[in-house]
Amino acid sequence: MAKKAVKKAAPKKAAKKAVKKVAKKAARKPNAAFMAPLNLSDALAAVIGNKPLPRTQIIKKIWEYIKKNKLQDSKNRRMINADEKLKVLFAGKKQISMFDLAKIVNINVKK
Repeated sequence: MAKKAVKKAAPKKAAKKAVKKVAKKAARKPNAAFMAPLNLSDALAAVIGNKPLPRTQIIKKIWEYIKKNKLQDSKNRRMINADEKLKVLFAGKKQISMFDLAKIVNINVKK
């Protein structure tokens, strides 16, 4: 009978450890630098609005604009086609890669 008690106790300890790991991950706080509102350039403000936003929200709003206006290239989905507003933002280029989007945002924001 002692063996049965030992086997029952082991899963309880494992469950407690799992709960502690979950609690530690839930307690993680976002980095304040990503949440700081940034001032937008005139070209960027024409696309997403005039209000200062955190960098994460700026990228999100640009993607909303791209999808709403169907500016993602149909053959190569990594490329973004520019309309008149985005052409100003993209420094006159007709098309950029989605990976260049962070660079574009970085150029067009001020603290």
